[in-house]
Amino acid sequence: MACLFLAACTTTNTRLADSAKSAGKPPAGAKVLIVQPDIELSLLTVSGVPEARADWSKSARDNVRAELKAAANAKSLSLRELDPSAVEEPKVAQLLRLNEAVGGSIQGFDYGLYKLPTKKGFDWTLGEGARALGQTYDADYALFTFSRGAFSSGGRKAAMVGMALLGVSLPAAQQTAFVSLVDLKTGRVVWYNFAVAGSDCDMRTPEGAKTFAAALLKDAPL
Repeated sequence: MACLFLAACTTTNTRLADSAKSAGKPPAGAKVLIVQPDIELSLLTVSGVPEARADWSKSARDNVRAELKAAANAKSLSLRELDPSAVEEPKVAQLLRLNEAVGGSIQGFDYGLYKLPTKKGFDWTLGEGARALGQTYDADYALFTFSRGAFSSGGRKAAMVGMALLGVSLPAAQQTAFVSLVDLKTGRVVWYNFAVAGSDCDMRTPEGAKTFAAALLKDAPL
């Protein structure tokens, strides 16, 4: 019962850069570039092999993007949007790939078992190249979202129950995401959040995406 209860909850863990603690939130009217969420979802089969589902991924991207926009509009921010698939400027394309690498490093070293011995506090950056993104899209900040996950098939769920009765645990499907706010004048990652979606946060539906977006933006300095 405890496992079922926890599965319904979305867990989040945020980080805020030391420089942002004193700077405060972006002022009303600040120009925020919302990068189309990078979301890929799969079906976890009975054998444990994930099968990519393009339709699920598209629905999740559209739903989460709409909720992020609605949340930013509620904060009186000036929004811009960026579809990575339409980027032609090489510097911008490189920065988008760099953000994914930096976001993964934050997840690995700030949330994982291993720490970087010389890094104190939360201090990550995309470098001065972030200015190119700000200049190209006339933005002060960029909001990035990256998510990967799967949903268990009916056969997989049945196998989990059957194996549990035998005392064997099979890994369940889950969806994880990280979201970051980057200052495009300095390249610094101002704020970061890592989340594991609960059963009430099915991004494939507008209602679930709304709940998940709220969790992703928890304590965001916006």
